[in-house]
Amino acid sequence: MNPSASVTSPRQGSAAVGVSVEGLSKDFSGFPVLRGISLTVNPGEIFVLMGPSGSGKSVLLKHVVGLERPSAGRVLVDGHDAADPATRGRVRMALVFQAGALFNSMTVYDNLALYPREHRLGTEAAIRDKVMRSLQMLSLENAAGKVPAELSGGMRKRVAIARALVMEPQLMLYDEPTSELDPVMSATISEVIATLREQYHVTSIVVSHDRDLALGIADRVGILMGGRLVSLGPPADLRAPSDPRVADFLNPSIDLRNPRFRRLAG
Repeated sequence: MNPSASVTSPRQGSAAVGVSVEGLSKDFSGFPVLRGISLTVNPGEIFVLMGPSGSGKSVLLKHVVGLERPSAGRVLVDGHDAADPATRGRVRMALVFQAGALFNSMTVYDNLALYPREHRLGTEAAIRDKVMRSLQMLSLENAAGKVPAELSGGMRKRVAIARALVMEPQLMLYDEPTSELDPVMSATISEVIATLREQYHVTSIVVSHDRDLALGIADRVGILMGGRLVSLGPPADLRAPSDPRVADFLNPSIDLRNPRFRRLAG
């Protein structure tokens, strides 16, 4: 097998899907994490979900991909209940984990090839075509023979995204894709997400603390606080938020005379 062999161009025309969150609530051991969340993500949209740590963002994302079951309400993906395992057979979804979740014992190529090989999704030649197409899309073809430990943080993020692309998803979900990256690489990952929407015609839901990402690529932004959706609208709303809680989250001030860590509950 020659990972550097030429491949066909990216597939076009994927049917992007919509997501509907209807009165979603989630409790863990009686503690409410999500409280009556309702929102719609349109097919082909880049929807960015923001909020403080512990506000329920990643929990909501896990409900969309079917990793959690609601305590109340429901999530529909392309009209199908996300909690129903059969939905994952009807809709191609891919989750890009915050830490990448790459196997350090495997090369980049084999990390991308693992899923289609395990599920017998084509011949080895067809799998090679999918893998190299994804790597080329993200300018990673020269990294195919390396292991993740040999890559920079930004490259590992791109490899994780490339692995998701091998599934040819209709819905891409990203959990903090720019965390632990410098500003330039964060901007690069933001550009990747926007480009994939155009090239692969996918719907994208991005959980992030990155204000620049939201302002730069989002069609709409939702903000969670305390498990509730407190803001939903275009990214322009982030420039002058009317809710003081949102304003403080997006533009926190530093007060050395009354530092906020002294005001935090124990």
